[in-house]
Amino acid sequence: MAEKVRVAVLISGRGTNMLALSEHKRRDPERAYELVLVASNVPEARGLVLAKRLGIPTWARSHKGMEREAFDRLLDTELRRHDVELIALAGYMRLLSPWFIEAWEGRILNIHPSLLPLHKGLDTHRKALLAGDLEAGCSVHVVTAELDSGPVVAQARIRILPRDDADSLGARVLEEEHKLYPIALEEYARALRGL
Repeated sequence: MAEKVRVAVLISGRGTNMLALSEHKRRDPERAYELVLVASNVPEARGLVLAKRLGIPTWARSHKGMEREAFDRLLDTELRRHDVELIALAGYMRLLSPWFIEAWEGRILNIHPSLLPLHKGLDTHRKALLAGDLEAGCSVHVVTAELDSGPVVAQARIRILPRDDADSLGARVLEEEHKLYPIALEEYARALRGL
């Protein structure tokens, strides 16, 4: 098999999707990607501890007090130092600068907790409930300059139940994210390699 695509995961919190991406390795040793870096704009993010336990190199720096592009240039330097080819945003709660998005065009994926193009941005589960949607879910999409608007590469759907509130719906959607993201990243990595 061709050399694995080198992936960096960007996180800001618990790192549950990062864990799902890393566990894909154990389930499928022949997978097309490997996690070579977990980076965060929140040095105290719990997901960094998890990444270290998994033996994945980490990088963290607070973005506070920095211009968006200045921070992204530091991040870019670190990504290139690790020969990263593809970036997976996994709960990275910071908008990327236009400079960064252009530098990595077509090589940044994000998992978003709604059925895009519905409910872009934050608070997606409450928005779905208020809209009276019958379904919710998650989308993996290519990151572009416009928020949550890049091409969708994969989606998972669940029924909204009568008893759902934003928390219960969010928990069920997160379970779907953990299943969908590794599969979508695998397919995208294979396409990148022409497999």
